[in-house]
Amino acid sequence: MKVWKMNGAGNAFAVFDARDRTFDPDAARIRAIAEKMKADQVMAIERDGSADAFLRIWNSSGEEVGACGNGTRAVAHLLLDESNKPEVRIRTKADVLKGRKAGENLVTIDMGSPLMAWEDIPLSEKMDVRGVDVRIGPMDKPYLSRPAVVSMGNPHAVFFVDDVDAYDIPQIGPLVEWHPLFPEGTNVGFAQIIDRETIRLRVWERGAGLTKACGTGACAALVCAARAGKTGRKARLILDGGDLTIDWRESDDHVLMTGPVELEMSFEV
Repeated sequence: MKVWKMNGAGNAFAVFDARDRTFDPDAARIRAIAEKMKADQVMAIERDGSADAFLRIWNSSGEEVGACGNGTRAVAHLLLDESNKPEVRIRTKADVLKGRKAGENLVTIDMGSPLMAWEDIPLSEKMDVRGVDVRIGPMDKPYLSRPAVVSMGNPHAVFFVDDVDAYDIPQIGPLVEWHPLFPEGTNVGFAQIIDRETIRLRVWERGAGLTKACGTGACAALVCAARAGKTGRKARLILDGGDLTIDWRESDDHVLMTGPVELEMSFEV
């Protein structure tokens, strides 16, 4: 079986080609692969009757998840090079995503429409998704509160902060990740608005921890910022591992994510 080690803006992936072989590891095996290959996510490309491929995704904790934007970009890069098609369709548990080249080692993924209903994120109770009742710190004077929430095929809670580097994200992230309001857990974004076209972002990923980049997190941050009038519908997201351009297209409500892809190595097992 062929294996690729890749990254998208620093977000690291171990990708297994399971189109001709069965790859169905348990959680312990996923954790071992992620540790050995220093991967934030482990992914398997499988055959699909109605798309170019089906993509299975596991976080480094061993949990299988429905979406990974940067990971889908990485796999789209492989499939585009392999097929010479102008566009590929990749089915995930969350949706069918379309990928195309946007330049040398740049790939754009159409992430579809964001989900904003409280039950779609999901939350454990009905609440205004523009600022939910989550507080970090003393109850009467929290230093973080009321994150905006949205789903990009996976749940995200986004705090808008003055300085992302002023917060101990490894300490705060787990407190929000499994807060009772999020029955399936949540990714946690810390977004600093630089100007109406630029956001500095760090993300504590559900099941993976603090990563150098998170594609769905970047999409979620832009959607929440634009929804609140903090930015326009298109912005550059500055992450620890590199930049992503996110465009929440008004014509069809789809979110487009463009960014770099790097193939670090490939081998067979």
